[in-house]
Amino acid sequence: MGVRPIACGLIAVALLTAPLTACGATALPAESSLALQSSQAATQATAPVRTVKLTSIRTSDYTKGTLTVAGTLTPAPAAGSRVALQRWSATAGWQEIGHASPSGTQVTVSSNQPGSIRTYRLAIGPQAPYAAAASAPAGFYHYVWRGIYKKPLLATGGRSNPQYNVVPLSEAPRRAEAELLAGKGGVVWGDVNSAGCSWVKHWLGNITDGTIRASLLNGSAVLGTVDQAQETEGWLNRKILGVNRLRIQIADVKSGYGPQVATDSMLLCTN
Repeated sequence: MGVRPIACGLIAVALLTAPLTACGATALPAESSLALQSSQAATQATAPVRTVKLTSIRTSDYTKGTLTVAGTLTPAPAAGSRVALQRWSATAGWQEIGHASPSGTQVTVSSNQPGSIRTYRLAIGPQAPYAAAASAPAGFYHYVWRGIYKKPLLATGGRSNPQYNVVPLSEAPRRAEAELLAGKGGVVWGDVNSAGCSWVKHWLGNITDGTIRASLLNGSAVLGTVDQAQETEGWLNRKILGVNRLRIQIADVKSGYGPQVATDSMLLCTN
């Protein structure tokens, strides 16, 4: 009878000093496990990193549509490495549109592209011990000269038998040429879609037997006008940023049979 309290006490002490691995307690990790985790964290913290920076982006040829992008890569990649110029697509993600090999830490990539407003970056694939890397993205307005009739005329009109004849694609693939005619004392005009464009250059060849007046208008506002004598050539160029509907107009000033003018017109656009 007197022994039982002692035995119970010993059992209680044993239970108290046993490792707490039961009743929901979490076992402590072994020292070797802690050392391995610490080593992995240190390796990750000291892994070498390559930095790519896009330092400039510009349109270097407004006729060909040449986009030129420069950047740096630190540390310098291996000789002959491929550095890609990528453009973002909402449907396809990042797509390569050009590439070049760096010279030391410097790289310049050029690519001929149509006018656009897009986002670009420079990227390089993995090279041990460096992982693949890319620059921060950069947006850019890429303006390129295009034929004024790449998009159809919005409207035409005038008085005294006006005719606005765009030269067919088969004969004028640049989509820039047209002939404008009207009767004596007449006017002929055409409205073009100039949204997204910043400049117009408008060549005129007057084959009328007299003087004509060429004008560029934004609604009723005259952007530019020039009188042109019989059988002469000339230019009427203007900045048109913000003009969405540009009117090209030819009017008779003094002639025997009315205005007849050949034109070659280009727009500087992002579309």
